Amino acid sequence: MGIVRDSFIAGGMLGLPFLWNSDKHAKFLEKKLEVSIVFRGGTLFVEGEKKNVESAIGCFRQIEDIISSGYNIKDAGFEQFITLLYERDNNVEPIIIKNRQIFPKTINQNRYLQEIRKHSVVIGIGPSGTGKTYLTVAMAVESLLSGAVKRIILTRPAVEAGESLGYLPGDLAEKINPYLRPLYDALYDMIGPEKVERYVENGKIEIAPLAYMRGRTLNGAFAILDEAQNSSVTQMKMFLTRLGFGSKMVITGDITQVDLPEPKKSGLLISAKILDGIDKDIKIVYFNNADIVRNPLVSKIINAYEKRKN
Repeated sequence: MGIVRDSFIAGGMLGLPFLWNSDKHAKFLEKKLEVSIVFRGGTLFVEGEKKNVESAIGCFRQIEDIISSGYNIKDAGFEQFITLLYERDNNVEPIIIKNRQIFPKTINQNRYLQEIRKHSVVIGIGPSGTGKTYLTVAMAVESLLSGAVKRIILTRPAVEAGESLGYLPGDLAEKINPYLRPLYDALYDMIGPEKVERYVENGKIEIAPLAYMRGRTLNGAFAILDEAQNSSVTQMKMFLTRLGFGSKMVITGDITQVDLPEPKKSGLLISAKILDGIDKDIKIVYFNNADIVRNPLVSKIINAYEKRKN
């Protein structure tokens, strides 16, 4: 094939100054898209084989559409995001909560959302900072607001990670609140504190320790078990068997941060082995350090601890 040239008026992409001022990002784009790129006067001039130029222009259009929707592409996650958009097999579908769109930022995050949309039971396993909890709660909120489910059930095991519940101040509700706080924080960010409290009052959202799930059948619900690495085998089995009709169940956790006395007996670790491949409606998605979307230092800290452990 011959070499062709095309141009793209950057428009909304002009809000990414780090892109135009960074040789690193420019070289990454050229290598990933297999084209030569020159930025001049607000226009991208793209040169290369026809199919690569067309793909590159298509990628730029997607970036501009995503930016115009309000999504903030940050310097630290730019390369991951471009990789996600450019992978030809990826259908990047955002989570829509009213007028807000929440996009996956990595290939594994995108796959995770696709599996949740298609299957009844999904297990997400990976290190801290990979977006497991936030994306799962966002999917639950989208399902509730769209009418796909009637309620959201959010639960965590109340495991004593270095502190004893008995020594914490307050009644039982006050003692367990710190364990559930991250779930509230995610909900507050998406739909606001007032609506969250209203949904909690009318039963559309329930946030409770894992022990409160015993003896129930969760019909028409989007049920989430977060921090599942701290559940026992018995607790995990109990939760999984709560699945009712018209429900979806998502389980998340990090098998490298088990606070149980015997980490090898983590319900998450064992269930991932037991459930793998038993039914096509159960999917397990593994995240890795490349999926960490917090401050770049988080990934370096995790890598340092893993090297020391090995």
